Amino acid sequence: MDERELARQLVAIPSHEDEREAGDYIERWLREHTDAAVERDDAGSVIGRRGPGGEGTDSLALVGHHDVVPPDESQTAGEGTGGGYVLEEHSGRLYGRGSADMKGALAAAMVAFRDATPDCELVFASFVGEEQGGVGARAAIDGGFAPDYAVVGEGSTGYSAPGVTDVAVAHKGRRGSTVRAAGAAAHASEPAAGENAIYRAGDAVDVIRDMEGPTAEVLGHELRGSVVVTEIHGGTAWNVIPEACEATVDERTVPGERAPLERVEEVEGVTWEVDQDLPPMACGDPDFADLVVRAARPVQHGDPKQVVKPHATDAGWLAGAGTTCVVCGAAEPGEAHTADESVSPEVIERCERIYRGVAERL
Repeated sequence: MDERELARQLVAIPSHEDEREAGDYIERWLREHTDAAVERDDAGSVIGRRGPGGEGTDSLALVGHHDVVPPDESQTAGEGTGGGYVLEEHSGRLYGRGSADMKGALAAAMVAFRDATPDCELVFASFVGEEQGGVGARAAIDGGFAPDYAVVGEGSTGYSAPGVTDVAVAHKGRRGSTVRAAGAAAHASEPAAGENAIYRAGDAVDVIRDMEGPTAEVLGHELRGSVVVTEIHGGTAWNVIPEACEATVDERTVPGERAPLERVEEVEGVTWEVDQDLPPMACGDPDFADLVVRAARPVQHGDPKQVVKPHATDAGWLAGAGTTCVVCGAAEPGEAHTADESVSPEVIERCERIYRGVAERL
């Protein structure tokens, strides 16, 4: 089975609510088609190892995930049909939930894992729960998953030029948080009798408005973060001074730097709480980044570049645990999580050749 057909098989398996069927398929395929030692960890992630290992031998992981975001109604077969995903191929592209994010690249990694002749220990990992904040990656790391190097198969195609599969050497993270303002209720006809929580929240929003997103440089590439208030809720009635107000903050983080959001707590009655913190990624080894670019160059007509991504991936968790990472995959900007999500089968094949090339060059 080649990577194109394998991608079709994977995309057809629903994995937005229950990832076990997709994990079962991946585990079974690895056991049937490779000589790897394959395990299913307690979280449900599938991990395989093959090639020479031992002390003094580097390890390279080809990393993906088999969960997807909930599909659009048009992407499911509907009631009474078994609940499978709709899979279509036309106009030179494969359409279906998860085709771009990221079962196309996952299929490429599986075939490369099978066919490569590595001089290093070659590891394959398909994690669960990437879309829920890196559940599988974090569990694997806690269980001792620690490859020296990793190529994470999230999208990097079309960044430097249309159709070119580039190599992302860094990406932003995301810290989502909530600012809460407490006040005291009173009748609106006597505003001085209360403490207006919306006013306090507004003062906190002004603090955030004046913040500049942090910046960082990775291998000569600049990442610029951002911080923005995205939601605000407060008040109970038109004639009541509000006693509570909340604001949601979306912060895009960069390696080594964070916006000083704790400053909002200098406003009376205001507290700040982090709800989610997906880490950024920075590749600290220019030689490894160059090696992946060299593997990507001969398998395509375009000239791949080192680029940066705006989106968080499992590479952030791995890099934070000490693995040297890059991101390289088939998805293009704007494809993931859409109602017409698609991927190029030609680029899936290209990614398989890139991953195999990295494994045989390391």
